[in-house]
Amino acid sequence: MRVVLQRVSSASVRVDGAVAGEIGAGFLLLVGIGHEDSEADLAWMADKVAGLRVFEDAEGKMNLSLEDTGGAILSVSQFTLYGDCRKGRRPNFMAAARPEKASELYDRFNELLRGKGIRVETGLFGAMMEVSLVNDGPVTLILDSPGGS
Repeated sequence: MRVVLQRVSSASVRVDGAVAGEIGAGFLLLVGIGHEDSEADLAWMADKVAGLRVFEDAEGKMNLSLEDTGGAILSVSQFTLYGDCRKGRRPNFMAAARPEKASELYDRFNELLRGKGIRVETGLFGAMMEVSLVNDGPVTLILDSPGGS
């Protein structure tokens, strides 16, 4: 499982011109599911995202997590995170999970985050989406689950 996490002041996603999900302060997650990902990868990633200390405390140090700050998550599925561009000019997406599996695991990942008391907004799996964000910091991290592809 691969997630690009951006700390944001605000973020939104539109599908067919209509807002599908929108948050204030928190994380924008671009979520890629690999064909070998499992429930263990989802649980590991949900724990990592919820507990990652990248928000400033009173002294300006990155000591606070999303759980500490009460921020929200905008989660957007993105199979292109598994695009392999090492050969040729066209990305190879063979490491990405098939849509049927990816959709199920993506939904489960978002459920796990909600189970931690975090408000999670989403885009629409498989749709063409327009994502807008104000990156706060900027803080952008790439997270790969230990067992994922």
